[in-house]
Amino acid sequence: AYHEAGHAIVTRFLPTQNPVQQISIIPSGRALGYTLSPPTDDKYSVYKQELKDKIAVLLGGRVAEALILHDISGGASNDIQRATETARKMVTQLGMSEELGPIVFGNGNNEVFPGKEFSSSRNYSEAIASKIDKEIHAIVTSSYKVAEIILTDNMDKLHFISEYLTKNEIKD
Repeated sequence: AYHEAGHAIVTRFLPTQNPVQQISIIPSGRALGYTLSPPTDDKYSVYKQELKDKIAVLLGGRVAEALILHDISGGASNDIQRATETARKMVTQLGMSEELGPIVFGNGNNEVFPGKEFSSSRNYSEAIASKIDKEIHAIVTSSYKVAEIILTDNMDKLHFISEYLTKNEIKD
């Protein structure tokens, strides 16, 4: 409940994100719950701040766990994977890195096919790879801190939503 409440509250306080429509702690497939924020408008492009905020939303569940439970679970593994992939795409495909600039790194195709090694598509040095890793880490870390500030400032809402979800399992 705290995990999903964390996603919802972070979403609510970031103006680039779509409004939360529903929160559930009813397990579905491999997910233990969900926070639903469908698009309100058609979109034709994506912006850097919007992606950074998306990462903060993805990490909101993990942050809530850490703040409330003083521990973390493996339940955020998919969120962390998606946050990292978003940051990597920002740096390597969308030219959204302050340090590396508007350059595409790699061939833009991250799929691995039989007989084609993933590393064979890399067109940059180890030094650049290290800078890419640092940029990804910086984006994810700063977004984590944004989620942490929002949840710390709205702890009463975090408790309220979690308690509601614990009793009712779903909230519109």
